[in-house]
Amino acid sequence: MAYSVESRAGRDLEFSAGELTGALGDSVTVLPLLVALGATTSVSLPHVLLGFGVFQIVWGLYYGLPLSVEPMKALVGLAIVGALSYAELAAAGLLAGGVLLVVGRLGLVGRLQQVVGEPVIRGVQFAVALLLLEAAVDLSVGNPPVAATGLAVVGLLALVGHARTSALVVLGLGAVAAVATAGVPTPTAPALAVFPAGRPALSAAAIEGTVAQLGMTIGNAAIATALLCGDLYDREVSADALSRSMGVTCLAAVPLGGVPMCHGSGGLAGKYAFGARTGGANVLLGVGYLALALVAAGAALAAFPMALLGVLLVVVGGQLARAAFDPVDDRRSLALVVGVGAVGAAVNVGVAFVAGAVAFWLLSRAE
Repeated sequence: MAYSVESRAGRDLEFSAGELTGALGDSVTVLPLLVALGATTSVSLPHVLLGFGVFQIVWGLYYGLPLSVEPMKALVGLAIVGALSYAELAAAGLLAGGVLLVVGRLGLVGRLQQVVGEPVIRGVQFAVALLLLEAAVDLSVGNPPVAATGLAVVGLLALVGHARTSALVVLGLGAVAAVATAGVPTPTAPALAVFPAGRPALSAAAIEGTVAQLGMTIGNAAIATALLCGDLYDREVSADALSRSMGVTCLAAVPLGGVPMCHGSGGLAGKYAFGARTGGANVLLGVGYLALALVAAGAALAAFPMALLGVLLVVVGGQLARAAFDPVDDRRSLALVVGVGAVGAAVNVGVAFVAGAVAFWLLSRAE
């Protein structure tokens, strides 16, 4: 049975089994990253989930489409591996939000994509994937039997055709283990406060991370998502409008304890593949995130097995690496992706992004 209401955009929002499974499809990569962030940094996970819940609902109602609301993977990945502190992550989120809002307002999204080049953006994705895999090894060596069990579960699910849901299953196993250790958490509403986990601190690392993230966001979360809205849902949504909505999200969520968020073509495609056709999926997922925000703090999070967290990062890092190479079909692009990724992992992502952009420009001029 399905229920429907009308969204602000004049499209019906359905609340059906397809919308529910589509919502779960979007959470497959989001929740593991958020739990990893909460377990490895000083971020307040309840406030982060609160932000995701609110903006899933807001943009589902606004656009009437199952737009993805995801963490900015480069920035969050850098925070997970310790390259950015929470204070720097917050500053980067505010900076990214301001830039996206201005760029979207001025209609500059398409021009920026042409300057940077897709192979450079893919290289940044690959760099973050390598950093996540390195962190995964560090987390897993503390308890090899638990890590091996988690990897076995991932492998088994992949063999039976459910590789995409493996991270969510491992997350569920970790949650069960945490509850068994720490007990069932008492529901507690996150306190409303400005910068509850600490004030932002702008630094060179935050600026470098923001520059690299913006390349990914403009290419994947704005331009590619706008194209998919037309391809999958026969709906025209401009890349500049998506840039503005991401800017608003970051500027509103980060001061209240959230993390930098964006839309994403992968999340949108995932929702579609799992059955979502309207913004109803966002409303359902948003309500789920809000419910999780009530129980995501304290001893239960601290009791989450770090070795299983390492397995989660293996899955997420692998997915990110695969996404970086899937569209690559020529040697020059492959060399740029690998080169930017290697420099990003060995030096830092900001340097890799700038060097890659210069290399892309020089190669384009030589053609």
